[in-house]
Amino acid sequence: MQSFFELLEKNQDILLSTIWRHLQLSVVSLLFALLIALPLGIYLTRNKRIAEPIIGVTAVLQTIPSLALLGFMIPLIGIGPTPAIIALTAYALLPILRNTYTGISGVDPALIEAATSMGMNSRRRLTKVELPLAMPTIMAGIRTAMVLIVGTATLAALIGAGGLGDLILTGIQRADNAYILLGAIPSALLAILLDVLLRFTEKRSMSSSFKPILAVMALLVGLIASPFFIQGGKADIVLGAKLGSEPTILINMYKILIEEQIELTVELKPNLGGTDFLYNAIKKGDIDAYPEYTGTAVVTLMKQRPVSSDAKEVYDQAKKLMADQNLIYLNPMKFNNTYALAVKKDFAKRLNLKKISDLKVHTDKLKAGFTFEFKDREDGYKGIQKQYGLNLPNIQTMDAGLRAKAIGTGDINLIDAYSTDGYMIEYKLVALEDDKNLFPPYQGAPLIRRTTLEEHPELENILNSLAGKISEEEMMEMNYRVDYKDEAVDKVAREFLEKNGLIKRK
Repeated sequence: MQSFFELLEKNQDILLSTIWRHLQLSVVSLLFALLIALPLGIYLTRNKRIAEPIIGVTAVLQTIPSLALLGFMIPLIGIGPTPAIIALTAYALLPILRNTYTGISGVDPALIEAATSMGMNSRRRLTKVELPLAMPTIMAGIRTAMVLIVGTATLAALIGAGGLGDLILTGIQRADNAYILLGAIPSALLAILLDVLLRFTEKRSMSSSFKPILAVMALLVGLIASPFFIQGGKADIVLGAKLGSEPTILINMYKILIEEQIELTVELKPNLGGTDFLYNAIKKGDIDAYPEYTGTAVVTLMKQRPVSSDAKEVYDQAKKLMADQNLIYLNPMKFNNTYALAVKKDFAKRLNLKKISDLKVHTDKLKAGFTFEFKDREDGYKGIQKQYGLNLPNIQTMDAGLRAKAIGTGDINLIDAYSTDGYMIEYKLVALEDDKNLFPPYQGAPLIRRTTLEEHPELENILNSLAGKISEEEMMEMNYRVDYKDEAVDKVAREFLEKNGLIKRK
């Protein structure tokens, strides 16, 4: 726990901003859910014939995995808070709608009859009898929706919406429990706090009609309008990055290079998920550029086979394919962050493992941990099965950071690795030789929208200043410093640029 408190002290400003961002996503989503579900629930009590089908639709929405729903929205709506709010609103509809319908429908018919006999019309019966009696049930639904939203909002970080999920994702990538707790504990406390506030309102709602609802909505609007939630203007250039320290380091380098040389503002959106998330985001125009790997562009994005194992030929192939998509592939850096199968050095020595082919006679001793993406890629496990005839009986799929920690603890003994990642140093891993040349070259290079480059042509020379630079050893060391030494990403990026004379020392 000591490391957690040290991390908390070190990241107080970041934590405060992520809490407010998380709260913003939550309250905006709840407000929209209230505006939709409450009137709809009242309407359904007057039209019960269509009530069950409509409530059933909201129930189906809630069964859709949140990550799948967020991913589905990227090509339709883009990245950022908007798709996150839409998804969170959809998840919050069911408890509010169902409780509104159930609460009003459950009012004693004798009371309705008595109100009618006193001359009350439908509107007065609703406001004077039904809503006051149903309000505790309705408020319970609102409370349930709020807690549900706060918990689910942590996934919004995967599409660039921010919030406490940023800290949790960082912890998962680095297999660092302190970072995970730094995001998870405030999220849980925030849910408890909001639940207590709404519960207090619920207890005072027995004899009221719209007052509790209006109070809740006023609170939500007040939070949204607070100075904490005022957003700045859109940056001139938006750079995205996949999950992990390496792409985040690279976009920090891009940002520093751009802002040091020209009068453009740059916004960074790191940790936007996997390859498809970023590709959809750049096609949609939500980001202007992101670092992509040549082999990934050819095999994963364009579903083609590399023309050869030569790095330049694969880059030229990727550049042509991306140009057909109105994307410009700038010049690649030196390092080749290729896929590899990796084991601990002592394990390799014990079984005399030097190349991937050597694994075939030891399948009964192998416990593999692969990332979700690798297991389903042609330049991943599918390709290994075809080209090496290697079928592993014991495979676990997991997040990249978790599988690195798992091989360190001995829970698994074979992983899909990226040759420049910091865990190669931390866990003393060795990459097995790809003796049948399955993995194509994976040189990193900026992938940028054609329209962005036409608007700012000076970006080409600026970003190409990294071409042919950053060796595999340098990239691995920078990743290690960020992931395992907890050094600031922008600091590591700036130090490399200063050391190599790409910017002036401050």
